[in-house]
Amino acid sequence: EVQLVESGGGLVQPGGSLRLSCAASGFTFSDYGMSWVRQAPGKGLEWVSQINSGGGSTRYADSVKGRFTISRDNAKRTMYLQMNNLKPEDTAVYYCNTVGPSPSWGQGTQVTVSS
Repeated sequence: EVQLVESGGGLVQPGGSLRLSCAASGFTFSDYGMSWVRQAPGKGLEWVSQINSGGGSTRYADSVKGRFTISRDNAKRTMYLQMNNLKPEDTAVYYCNTVGPSPSWGQGTQVTVSS
């Protein structure tokens, strides 16, 4: 069974940092590109960042470019999202998913940026 489990969310002040993790099981993690997607309160899904299967190619939404860094450790079957200089508009539930025609999703982790 494919399972993705996000962790690392929480409450942080503007300008602060968080690192999200996405632990994968039930499939060959190193074969799949992975992405982070978020959903702010009352809004639709927003793609945040993507990384290829080997970790050598990354992409970012303009809204997070220069502040967020995606990475992965295939040996640990885990993907990360380092989030720096957080802003209130980054408040959302963050999901990780596999890239492909039938993506698998985690349950999400809440990130709240507020003073």
